[in-house]
Amino acid sequence: MPRNDDFRLDLPEIPPPWKKKPGDKVYRVPSTRPWHVPLPRVAKHRSTVITPVILIYGFAALIAIGTILLLLPVANNSGQFTSPVNAFFTATSAVCVTGLVVVDTADYWSSFGQGVILALIQIGGLGFMTSATILFILFGRRIGLKERRLIGSSLGLEKMGGLVKLVKRMAVFTLVIELIGAAVFYSRFSMENPPEIALWKSIFHSVSAFNQAGFDLFGNFRSITEYQTDTLMILATGALVILGGISFVVVADIGAARRFGRLHLDSKIVLTVTAALLVLGTGVFLLAEYSNHDTLGPLSAPYKVLNAFFHSITPRSSGFSTIDVSSMADYSLFFTILLMFVGGAAGSTAGGIKVNTFGMLIAAMWSSLRGREHAGAFGREFTSQHIQRALALVMLALGLVSVVVFILTVTEDFRFLSILFETFSAFGTVGLSTGITPDLSIAGKLIISVTMFIGRLGPLILALSLIQRQLPSKYRYPQDEVRIG
Repeated sequence: MPRNDDFRLDLPEIPPPWKKKPGDKVYRVPSTRPWHVPLPRVAKHRSTVITPVILIYGFAALIAIGTILLLLPVANNSGQFTSPVNAFFTATSAVCVTGLVVVDTADYWSSFGQGVILALIQIGGLGFMTSATILFILFGRRIGLKERRLIGSSLGLEKMGGLVKLVKRMAVFTLVIELIGAAVFYSRFSMENPPEIALWKSIFHSVSAFNQAGFDLFGNFRSITEYQTDTLMILATGALVILGGISFVVVADIGAARRFGRLHLDSKIVLTVTAALLVLGTGVFLLAEYSNHDTLGPLSAPYKVLNAFFHSITPRSSGFSTIDVSSMADYSLFFTILLMFVGGAAGSTAGGIKVNTFGMLIAAMWSSLRGREHAGAFGREFTSQHIQRALALVMLALGLVSVVVFILTVTEDFRFLSILFETFSAFGTVGLSTGITPDLSIAGKLIISVTMFIGRLGPLILALSLIQRQLPSKYRYPQDEVRIG
């Protein structure tokens, strides 16, 4: 290869300016164009940023399909077209696994309509992206990076490693637990129904309970009140609700660790807060409704404890009830509202702000009261970003509920506590009601439908948006103090 000296230009020596004399020749260096070495162009990859709109479109499409199917005359027992508002409300409640109904599921819908509702519950409970991933796997389609990020976001996970395997295990776990639940319920329903009806009721109730839907086939809007002295029915339903509400991620962590001390911080918070709310809820309902002749009063002491325990489970998102909710005392209704607002675990079939968020904020508050600079729990510290996201979620949830309650107090003619209860039940995708759902106006039904949709997707979309918008700080402002208290 030639050296740089081989390309020197032989030009006469140019004297410096101070030695220049009049009449000397002026030498100019000829202009040359620089050499351009062509470099290979690097292909620009498309951004893999996941937009939350995909999840919104997915759930909206499911609701639209369910609405169209429930509109058909074959979907109800009367053989006539269903009101579009009622069909839309029912489809939204099923996809968002809420359980609020404007018509009784057993009395109004035909077998076809009940099958549509069951399918919407199953798809909505698993989640749109999880259900779509299962279909992709069945049809042999490859799961790309974009789909993996969406799956992780829908499950409340930020890492993408092993997500496809996790989805497969989740589908198997769901199927096995629902089949076990159906077998238990069949042993009970077969005593009072023909085999085919008992089998259908068992499958429907098992899927509805595990997915926190709250739909039932017992008729007359009575949920499972006729089984308030049936220990097997109550405990089996409660077990399905708890398993579906703590998420498969926690269940898998328990199976892998097998000891509480080895669990991840997230699993420890979910289990601790869930147990604390169950104990607290049982005690509050037992004390508040012990002498109420319309709820726990007529029952014996053991069944009072059993039903109080069950009603500390159901407000977490399932919507089943063994007592008349409208007959509960006002302070019991208010405490139920608090439980509905917390909900279940992130990545589960439950709604609410999630026990993960609630537990982290309680731990952060306790750390602040103890004067600790960094908040944490179980020997681990929380990142400031997670605490900020939790605070943003809670404040936006309270803001949404406040706006919905304000609007419903204008459009509906019910007492304020009933409207407040209905709104929190819709936002938490719970399904409990004081009985005002069928009597809502058209505007009220549409508002509650939107609230259910936001309650199901809102926390997930908000968390995903906050993660995507998080950027490293290029500069920081000077710190100053704000008075508190």
